[in-house]
Amino acid sequence: MRLIVMSLTLLLALPAVSHAGGEGATIRRTSYGIPHVRAADHRNLGLGLGYAFAEDNACMMADIVVTLEARRSRWFGQDATTESGENNLVSDLYHQRVNQSGVIERALSGQSRQARDLVRGYVTGFNRYLARTGVADLPDARCRGAAWVRPITELDVWRRVHQIAGITGGDGLQEAVVAAQPPGAPAPTKLVRRPEQRPGSNGFGLGRTATGGTGMVLGNPHFMWDDDMRFYQQHLTIPGELNVSGAGLYGVPLVNIGHNDRLGWTHTASEARTITISRLTLVPGDPTSYLVDGRPQRMTAEQVTVPVRQADGSVKPVTRTLYGTPDGPVVADPGPLQWTTTNAHVLRDANFGNLAVFDQWLAIARARSVKDLHQALVRHQALPWVNTLAADSTGAAYYSDVQIVPHVTDELRARCGTGPDVGLVILDGSRSSCGWGTDADAVQPGTLGPARLPHLFRDDHVSNMNDSPWLANPAAPLTGYPAIVGDTGTERSPRTRIGLDMIADRLDGGDGLGRPGFTLSTLEASMFGNRNLTAEEGLKAVVALCQANPTLHRVDVREACATLAKWSGTGDTGEQSRGAFFWRTFISLARRPGIDFWLVPYDPADPARTPRGLNTADPGIGRAFADTVRAFANAGLPVDVKLDDVQHYEGIPLHGCRGPEGCFNVISVPGVPRPLDRIPRIPHGTSFVMAVELTKNGPRMSSLLVYGQSAYKASPHHHDQAHLYVQKKWVSGRFSEQEIARDPNLKVQHVS
Repeated sequence: MRLIVMSLTLLLALPAVSHAGGEGATIRRTSYGIPHVRAADHRNLGLGLGYAFAEDNACMMADIVVTLEARRSRWFGQDATTESGENNLVSDLYHQRVNQSGVIERALSGQSRQARDLVRGYVTGFNRYLARTGVADLPDARCRGAAWVRPITELDVWRRVHQIAGITGGDGLQEAVVAAQPPGAPAPTKLVRRPEQRPGSNGFGLGRTATGGTGMVLGNPHFMWDDDMRFYQQHLTIPGELNVSGAGLYGVPLVNIGHNDRLGWTHTASEARTITISRLTLVPGDPTSYLVDGRPQRMTAEQVTVPVRQADGSVKPVTRTLYGTPDGPVVADPGPLQWTTTNAHVLRDANFGNLAVFDQWLAIARARSVKDLHQALVRHQALPWVNTLAADSTGAAYYSDVQIVPHVTDELRARCGTGPDVGLVILDGSRSSCGWGTDADAVQPGTLGPARLPHLFRDDHVSNMNDSPWLANPAAPLTGYPAIVGDTGTERSPRTRIGLDMIADRLDGGDGLGRPGFTLSTLEASMFGNRNLTAEEGLKAVVALCQANPTLHRVDVREACATLAKWSGTGDTGEQSRGAFFWRTFISLARRPGIDFWLVPYDPADPARTPRGLNTADPGIGRAFADTVRAFANAGLPVDVKLDDVQHYEGIPLHGCRGPEGCFNVISVPGVPRPLDRIPRIPHGTSFVMAVELTKNGPRMSSLLVYGQSAYKASPHHHDQAHLYVQKKWVSGRFSEQEIARDPNLKVQHVS
């Protein structure tokens, strides 16, 4: 192994292609620890990225590996939890079942040489750092000297790819898989937890008529902060073949959201359902057999064993029998999906076995225009659970929901759909005619082909804030797709409406100088404007209500009323934020069933501007206000608490607010009053944010990775960007060789 650290002076004396044509990779870190990795081929590119990522997040990667090899209970005990909150035993049993299935090994045969080389190099680079540093000397005390830290393998990385593809499928329903036991069997304890909130995001693709000639993209994923689904910012270059900058999820050597020199793209969580549930009719007297077309079929019963550390330090095996059918595992919960003597339920996940997403993202990174991008999506059709929004240097904008979606047509759903109503597509499993179909143009059997999935090319704008494809552009509504992809003609979320209004404001001359359209700076300002739709629609009316009624439902509301009267009505921090947290709680209580919240109802002919106005004439609004005051009093929390005091990261107060309030810049601290010492950490929200302009002279990009490059708390890059976020400042992108060389904090090393 050879590691050379060069000074900035030496670097500037070297040719721009130094180390790009030989063995190894050059890692150039610019401000805030962002690595720009340059190599001659995919294997060496992976080597450089794996080494850089290990420097920042070796412990987190080691933790991911322990999770995916189903050994958490072995090292940490069965009752502890994973980074993402699952019980360790649940996690181990679920992942061991996946590992025993061999699905990942079988899928590997379909991966390209470039993909496998990139993963192989990534593993080599990570392990090189581990060997050089030594487990005993790792900087992060969480795993320093730990017996559970080991060199990683290619299979570990491919398991991670598979896990990410299944976030909204089987991986998100681990408890339901593990808890499924036939009637009469001993019920597992401490296993069932309701699924977490789906990932969310905002995305704009802006075309030439919205910008004055260029293409622009705003990417704003809302991912978890407290678990391992964090983003890592990176720039990857193979001269003449690949040059892509952006962010990728931990443990996968890819850019998931980013740009090259001509194209920028982002993703948002799609409304399309990537799983279905089959409701089985069981054979009378035999809860592990089911009927298909009147003929009995036997469930598979798989013994899954994992090692579990005991209280005395010894390790003993724990075995559970998990059941399934050829479609997938039996799932159960204590509610509507109970396994009874007459019915059971089976999960079918379209992304089970999906490793093709790796080559899909490589193809996106190489696309030179939105048309190229569309062809890449159609050719691979391997994206899981996401929409795509993009723009290119010609000023073309693009929206797509071309991804993996089960082939469930509206006709099939009408003929075979059944209950219970739990927000999932549930089909009758007793009829073979109720299985998934297949389109001729579908890449994967059992899925909808690209021709059935919505996409849109525009020269003005496209957007998505996690609602269905219908209003990607309100001037050109998308219709005609199956209901499993999403609905049409329905009320949009407050976050979608504020996003559409942000675009409309700029196009109507909202830069304050009467100049319509977006510039990079106005796009940045829109992102952090912290507008709150419910406050814009209802704050004045609520203040008028409480000023006219200082006592509501026998509660003195004068102090709360005075606080709201002074509040800015935004998600900004500081003195002007007093009232923001009170409003958050009030809105959650005022949206309870039985309250006629809106003054002007939803109008499908005006979906971007309705419903609107707060209906303070409904008695429930006043009751919700009084209940909010009581809730703050019960928690010992002042009604005028600053947002700074309840919404912070590592002690740094963060602006932003929750999506249900109608906020675009999402920071999802729950609106439940608690004593200040019990306010939860930020679980979810704006993570990586990117604003990029694709000009004919190259990209101009600004970004922020709010929680920083490293999960290691003592790292200088753990929360350095959070301080920028507080000030609404951005990191200027360094893409060209000249931009990288000019960075004042440049550090360079060569790894081989």
